[in-house]
Amino acid sequence: MEVIEKIFTVATEIYKLVEKVKANKKRCKYIAERVQKLEELVKTVQERNAVKVLPQVENALQELSTTLDLAHEVIHIYTKESWIKHCLKINSHEEKFDTVNQRLVDAFTILSQYLQLESGNALFELFDLAKDAEAWRQDDEEIKKLLLEYQEAMKKDFEELKISVNKILNTLSEKETSHEEIRKIKPEELKYIPEFPKTPIWTSPISEVYKGEFQRYPVAIKKFKVLLNTDLRKLEDIFTKEVDTLKEFQSPNILRMFGICILDKDTQNPEYLIIQEYCEKGTLRDVLSSSCKLSWPKKVRMCLTAARGLYQLHQTQAKNKLHGNINSGKFLVCEGYIVKLAGFELTKTETTLRKATKEKTLEISSLCYVSPQRLENINHKYSKLCEIYSFGIVLWEIATRKIPFEGCTNSEICEKVMKNTSDCPLDLMDIPEQLVKLIKACTAYNAFHRPSTGALLDELSIMELQSEEN
Repeated sequence: MEVIEKIFTVATEIYKLVEKVKANKKRCKYIAERVQKLEELVKTVQERNAVKVLPQVENALQELSTTLDLAHEVIHIYTKESWIKHCLKINSHEEKFDTVNQRLVDAFTILSQYLQLESGNALFELFDLAKDAEAWRQDDEEIKKLLLEYQEAMKKDFEELKISVNKILNTLSEKETSHEEIRKIKPEELKYIPEFPKTPIWTSPISEVYKGEFQRYPVAIKKFKVLLNTDLRKLEDIFTKEVDTLKEFQSPNILRMFGICILDKDTQNPEYLIIQEYCEKGTLRDVLSSSCKLSWPKKVRMCLTAARGLYQLHQTQAKNKLHGNINSGKFLVCEGYIVKLAGFELTKTETTLRKATKEKTLEISSLCYVSPQRLENINHKYSKLCEIYSFGIVLWEIATRKIPFEGCTNSEICEKVMKNTSDCPLDLMDIPEQLVKLIKACTAYNAFHRPSTGALLDELSIMELQSEEN
């Protein structure tokens, strides 16, 4: 198979590059070791069935080929003299390594199942990401030292550069501090900004949202103004169960939840607060509808970070974990235009606090994000491939900043989608070709032609590297 030969070729190039890296040497070495073992598994697959393999294995090989392209691009950065400048530009040097390693594990999982490898096999230890922490710490210490030396040499002339260095150092330091557990929070642990007078930054018929701090983190404090006669014991039981589920979704690109706070618990009018991560720029739709300037590299970054959140959700150990309502209003945007997946945290807890009244908001028709299969048959089982279709529409929104199917009625949206059985139902003019290809794949009429979130992550990661180089 042609894809197998490509895997062998890129793997050989990766081994050569690793010998030339100037930083993150252990991370690069680990990638090379995993690639080498995967190459051996691929050779075994080739020997067992040189003509044709199972469809899922063939698909895994195609995705592995793209992942190796990404690994090659990432390692290549650290062979250059300018690697520090690249590191400063993106304010983080870890996300791409995390993506590559997770995708290599995905490939190993599928190939090991096909080859019926036993879990006791030594290979499984090599692909255990939890064992990487010490090596990563050593890389981080070396990078801290190099960055501080670079900062000292340049600080007289480049104050702005100093700020970028500090951002990276802060990110590395945060790793050393254990994350706060999602829990019931005491009122005295919260700080409102401003403290006096307490002024909401957003209001609705059922709630007010305040900016605040919790454990030095900026947070959004959501206070419910009108409550049902809530059974407090039932509420706390629901909250406890949801917290256990949320612990599986700890990811930089999934909105972080801190917990719930109950004020005046023993009175007739208790107040309920939900505390979550604060994203200063609001929803993705808010950003796209604003007048802010978004360069092509920035748009690619937004697409990539949004994809990371969905990937983390789809890869959770919880069986068939889905978001259920992907659209541009369910992603939030924080500093640096980093996009985070939201809209599914503590949903049952919040539902028990809601007054039975619908909030009146101006929203894009939900049908814009519904896959052809669901439009045709409402009883069609909702799946990850349905969410990939919805995400394809979100990618289109980021690329164009327009509202999908603007001006169309619901019946017109259905007609446009059902008639475009061979192409994307939206106008793809003036969108760079790399992203056109992804949008078309995600919104393919045939669900089986849509990519996995892992494949999306590979393609967008490569796209980001190329946009940075340009």
